[in-house]
Amino acid sequence: MGSLGVKVVKTRQELNKFTKALLNNIQLLDRMIEEEWFDVDQMHIGAEQEFCLIDPHYKPASKSLEILEKINDPAFTTELALFNIEANLQPQPFKGSCFSDMASELNGLFKKLDHACDELNIHYLLTGILPTLRKHDLSLENITPLERYKALAQAIQSMRGSNFELHMRGIDELDMSFDSLMLEASNTSFQVHLQVRPENFVQKYNWSQFLVAPTLAAAANSPMLFGKRLWHESRIALFQQSIDTRLTNEHLRDTSPRVMFGNGWLKNSVTEIFKEDISRFRVMLMNTDLDNCDKHFNEGVTPKLRSLNIHNSTVYRWNRPCYGISENGKPHLRIENRILPSGPTTQDELANAAFWLGMMNVDNDLSANITKHIGFDDVKDNFHISGINGLNSKMRWVDGKRHAISELILNEFLPMAKEGLKRNQVDENDIDHYLGIIENRVAQNQNGTHWMLKSFNKISQDGSKEEILLSIVSSALKNQRSGKPVHEWELASSSQLASINPSSILVEEFMTTDLFTVREEDILELVADMMDWQNIRFTPVEDKEGKLIGLLSIRMILRHFRQKKKTKKFVKDIMVKEPVTIAPEKSVIDAMELMKENKVGCLPVIKNNKLVGVVTEGDFLNLTSTILKIFNRTEHPNE
Repeated sequence: MGSLGVKVVKTRQELNKFTKALLNNIQLLDRMIEEEWFDVDQMHIGAEQEFCLIDPHYKPASKSLEILEKINDPAFTTELALFNIEANLQPQPFKGSCFSDMASELNGLFKKLDHACDELNIHYLLTGILPTLRKHDLSLENITPLERYKALAQAIQSMRGSNFELHMRGIDELDMSFDSLMLEASNTSFQVHLQVRPENFVQKYNWSQFLVAPTLAAAANSPMLFGKRLWHESRIALFQQSIDTRLTNEHLRDTSPRVMFGNGWLKNSVTEIFKEDISRFRVMLMNTDLDNCDKHFNEGVTPKLRSLNIHNSTVYRWNRPCYGISENGKPHLRIENRILPSGPTTQDELANAAFWLGMMNVDNDLSANITKHIGFDDVKDNFHISGINGLNSKMRWVDGKRHAISELILNEFLPMAKEGLKRNQVDENDIDHYLGIIENRVAQNQNGTHWMLKSFNKISQDGSKEEILLSIVSSALKNQRSGKPVHEWELASSSQLASINPSSILVEEFMTTDLFTVREEDILELVADMMDWQNIRFTPVEDKEGKLIGLLSIRMILRHFRQKKKTKKFVKDIMVKEPVTIAPEKSVIDAMELMKENKVGCLPVIKNNKLVGVVTEGDFLNLTSTILKIFNRTEHPNE
């Protein structure tokens, strides 16, 4: 959608006008396929590289517009959030040195980005989800101030309202609400495009659906969000829920999310997908000006089909069909692989691309007739399982049994990928190098997700949450710059963390969120025992909607039980009814000053009138300990 002039549909007249143009585009596409307009000579591949911008303290840096101004290269473009940017690679003929050429182009783009980042004293990181991302970073203040992003946000909100929720389960659990589509900005990816001949599209697309599971499991690099360990590739659930425009309905009604895997095998033509998406999903955006496709078509000029492309850009299939125009002026069709995360390094990304593209190019009975060998529901299930468990998954194979996906990758899929790349005479050195990365990664059971989770466990033995996340990001940045693929990385450690700036730490990053709360009608004996059992000094009091209405301290409880005559029996009798509170987006400095000013030892953290955490003196002690440890390592590196 980056190059498309779009706006929100505001009137029925505009909707009808756009709908007619959309239907006209589908008719023209059918005719162009039937009359063989399409580019069918040399097939090409391409990619889109997304980056996270981070400041010197490894937090998101909302500097994309400044970066793009300094780079001044049309290959770079904006993304939804100001802390993300994208680089579009040139299409490469799918043969010979295509992967080496892509690597050279990426390295050239990185040099430009390095120079611009150095001038602004920031960095960039290749990662599916930035571990140090905070909920505050996903406010609408950080949306890129361009009309197309504002239009998308407005369109989604008008369809779904402001009741956005996220629910995910992994090692940890994450249940939260949010107020805009900005949660989608958590995701950064490496999207790979494969040009496909129209006559092969149905077979290739169905085969690509089968290949999602092994590709996703091998490439997983997004296990964490807000410090929670979730899916091995959390982008899958996160993207679907952040763009979901469905409203709650009776449970028996089936509705599809706009981020989707699909509902069945493709049967006759690529246009089946476009027609289904037009039928299922309401129009969100329209052209700012409608071009005359009929006139171009009748003159023998390839029409842009902008209305179709705009609607297609608001339906996010993981394997998305794309229509475009080649440099020779002929139309072409592509399959866009959207499942691959960004990072951990360019070598890993190109290995993921080579793995998928090689498998896509294999020519055997399985690839030609996959719909006869396995049911679509099993393929869809494989997709979700691989997103949740990554290389630990068991995948339904064509024999009807479940097999370890790592074994299938090594024994079945890698040989296919090698065969497919050889079919297009890709350079032998590139085949061996990039598929060797996949083989070593899977054999050693260390993709980006495994590296992060193992690093998390290692540091968590004696490090705080803030120290864990900062150490992972700082180590990932260092390893990324070394160029070594992720299977060669040593685990992150807190000793690699060079500095930490207290003023950059927000309350939401170090507050306690595992809370024990009480109601105002509870008896004081319960509160006393609970605080003793859980070794806590402060207990928030909330109503049944989760709204904070008071605060109790262990000192209040002790004072009550010291009294000889106990006339007060309930929490409401002794609680502080209007405690001092703080918002999660405030800084640690703000919290310290507020506690000092009001002479309190606990600050309940409030967001949208709901209790989301507490900050106590103990939290400050833990944070101070972390800062002092890092400072001591910096000052005395040899001790």
